[in-house]
Amino acid sequence: MATYRCPSCGTFNRVGSGTGTPVCGRCKKPLPTDGAPQDVDAEGLERAIASSPVPVLVDFWAPWCAPCRVAAPLFDQVARRLKGEAIVLKVDTEANPAAAAKYQIRAIPTAILFQEARERERRMGVQPAPALEAWLRAGGSAASA
Repeated sequence: MATYRCPSCGTFNRVGSGTGTPVCGRCKKPLPTDGAPQDVDAEGLERAIASSPVPVLVDFWAPWCAPCRVAAPLFDQVARRLKGEAIVLKVDTEANPAAAAKYQIRAIPTAILFQEARERERRMGVQPAPALEAWLRAGGSAASA
């Protein structure tokens, strides 16, 4: 079973390998299963961290940040490759300063890996896709051990 987050209501859904387009069990809207990173606000971030059954990788970024624009496709690549195994979220620190303050974001891009509702580790700067993937997989394997 794979786990996906509904971008409409934030509910986590377990999806089997059946046919057809899955829908969210809560709001009944179509459930994207491509694994693409999802934009969240401060409230959505907190709900996702608290309730995710899989590791959550959060990209704290800003639209004016050139390194953030370099990092964005790397996060996208990793998110799509690990679809169903992990969730990748994006927090615009300009639009969500409270989230940036809560997590003491001092530089962007900053990536934070959350597991079992707790911050496991953070990394600042642009990270290569293979390093992000290995980091996320390590977080996932520790969760299931």
